[in-house]
Amino acid sequence: MGNRDKDGRVIRPAAGGGNRGTAKPVLVVLLLAACAVAFTRVPVASGHARETPEEILKQIGVDEKPGDRVSPDLVFRNEEGRAVRLGEFFGKGPLLLTLNYYTCPMLCPLTLRNLLSSLDRMGGISLERDFRIVTVSIDPDEKLEAARARAAEMHEMMKGIGNPSARWTFLAGGKEDIERLTAAVGFRYRKSGNEFAHPDAIVVLTPEGRISRYLYGIEQDPKDLRLALIEAAGGRIGESSAMNRALLFCFHYDPSQRKYALYARNIMKAGGIFTLAFLGILYLALWKRRKPAAPPFQAGDR
Repeated sequence: MGNRDKDGRVIRPAAGGGNRGTAKPVLVVLLLAACAVAFTRVPVASGHARETPEEILKQIGVDEKPGDRVSPDLVFRNEEGRAVRLGEFFGKGPLLLTLNYYTCPMLCPLTLRNLLSSLDRMGGISLERDFRIVTVSIDPDEKLEAARARAAEMHEMMKGIGNPSARWTFLAGGKEDIERLTAAVGFRYRKSGNEFAHPDAIVVLTPEGRISRYLYGIEQDPKDLRLALIEAAGGRIGESSAMNRALLFCFHYDPSQRKYALYARNIMKAGGIFTLAFLGILYLALWKRRKPAAPPFQAGDR
């Protein structure tokens, strides 16, 4: 029957069901607000979700493409602002290609200085005569002033080189040509804030612009540099082609260690050939010593 007032009329609950009725829509609003907070990312300054260093590292690296040819038609600007085709650097001996950016605060300058130091200790092959270096910035927003400053720093360190800018050129370019070049050599990098995360790799190109070898690390072993250049040139480089062929015979590139190592099979093969040759010469000498001398000729002998 329900409750009645003092006049006997039935007391009906207020619209919305009293306290219990009004609690239900409030609860729904709170749940929707909680879901909105839970599934909405907090924006960062760049407008993207912040990536962890581990996620960035997974996206950078090198996909090696030995034998592929780099397009000679890619156009960049040198430190003087002149437009140059990449093909202008082909056909004049092997080419060391480095991919860096000129406003890098520490790692890129260190890598370039270490490269020059390793070249100075290489021996037998000369930067002034036998090969060239081209550094291309991976930053499409790079200013020519930055390229010019980095070039001046490195050229100042190239003692004994008559025309440093002709032997080591620093280039900057647009986004499309940079992406075509990095894709051609398998160089994967990412921009993180104002900096770039990228691998430390040198691409060794043949005189025809084909990828011959990749060298890794912020410091190069002079022996590895020399062998990579000899290999890219097919032995036609340096002071002695015969010595180059001997080095290529004794050393081979170990991809697991990413460096050149003595090739035991070829060394054993060469040792066996040398031993056989030595034994053959020794046997011939002994055979000649034991051969009986011819009897003296007498006048009566006919």
